Amino acid sequence: MSHHSIVIPTKDKLFNLGEFFRPTPGNIITAIILSVGLVITIIRFTMGIGSVTNLSNTQPWGLWIGFDLLCGVSLAAGGYFTTVACYIMGMKQFHSAVRPAITTAFLGYGFVVVALLYDLGHPLRLPFMFFFPGTTSVLFEVGLCVATYVTVLLIEFSVAPMEWLSSKYPFLLKWRKVVVQATIVLTIFGVTLSTLHQSSLGALYLIAPEKLHPLWYSPFMPMFFFVSSMAAGSSMVIFEGMFAHKGLHHYMDETHLREADGVIFSFARAASFILFAYFMLKVIDMLVQANLPYVFSGYGAWWLVEILGFVLLPALLYAKGARDRNVTLCRIASVNAVLGIVMNRFNVSMIAFNYNLPSAERYFPSIWEFCISIFVVTMIVTVYRFIVYHMPVLYEHPDFRDEH
Repeated sequence: MSHHSIVIPTKDKLFNLGEFFRPTPGNIITAIILSVGLVITIIRFTMGIGSVTNLSNTQPWGLWIGFDLLCGVSLAAGGYFTTVACYIMGMKQFHSAVRPAITTAFLGYGFVVVALLYDLGHPLRLPFMFFFPGTTSVLFEVGLCVATYVTVLLIEFSVAPMEWLSSKYPFLLKWRKVVVQATIVLTIFGVTLSTLHQSSLGALYLIAPEKLHPLWYSPFMPMFFFVSSMAAGSSMVIFEGMFAHKGLHHYMDETHLREADGVIFSFARAASFILFAYFMLKVIDMLVQANLPYVFSGYGAWWLVEILGFVLLPALLYAKGARDRNVTLCRIASVNAVLGIVMNRFNVSMIAFNYNLPSAERYFPSIWEFCISIFVVTMIVTVYRFIVYHMPVLYEHPDFRDEH
């Protein structure tokens, strides 16, 4: 396929919205989810947080923090992981994966902030942390790092919309040049911020040793969250690429298609090493903290399912897939690993949290909480589609081809 078959927006025809209005099953389901989500959003922000959630004083953080924030931030780690590989370690063969990874990371972090507005009792007070900083608070550090990293991702991502709009607004070319020259600085800044807040999300739960089951509670939770975020980042690049290749194949140029398999195998090897290391750290931590007796309980069985089925298994699948150059096996492993990250964050934030309470008092998300989370994910997918249909994310813009 030559790059000429890709519909590149021009000065006269900047928008390509036809894809959204075709009566396909995906578009119809998307429209229904967005409509229902909008109604629930109006109810949430007019009737208060209690009208749509089962949150309480014993469980103030539930599905929205567990899924939208903890999972969202870790699964958006592909941005720092890919940029470091390409720009810091000099692995230029990953260049085609950088923009999709940054786009996914930017949307992931951007919508984490959107989802957080639903979870805050007073959403308009979100910026208060900048005016009344609690400098000894882990939560303040998370908020500050995420806010700064969203800004870094926005600047990194801005190259794509500037290339899209440059034919109509030539002054954007100057700003684009500045951003491209600052790539290394932005990458270093981004990975530093990621190291801080990925680990600090785990540190948030250090204040609840009596509430969190001993198999999941550990003084090393910040390290576990950071190491698992690296596995999540490399897995998410493969996972997201799998869907992009299926649904957006005709938006990819020859370079992207040619480098795709190499990206998959390299990231599979990296993910395999990281998951093996994470597995060993978790097992050693369990032994050092004398938690072996808990392994033979009901929660212990669930811990084994997580560690064996969603850490060790994808590590082995990645290793075999990378060695045999089996794309399908690597993609299966990426699905397995992504589900494992989601399971781990759910265990820490909900399933193993308040484990000593009687079942009648335990938290279970309301149907509306599930609907809002599905709504947020659907918004991410819809915005991602808009970006890919209009901006040079999966292909190189012909006007800037020689600059890479």
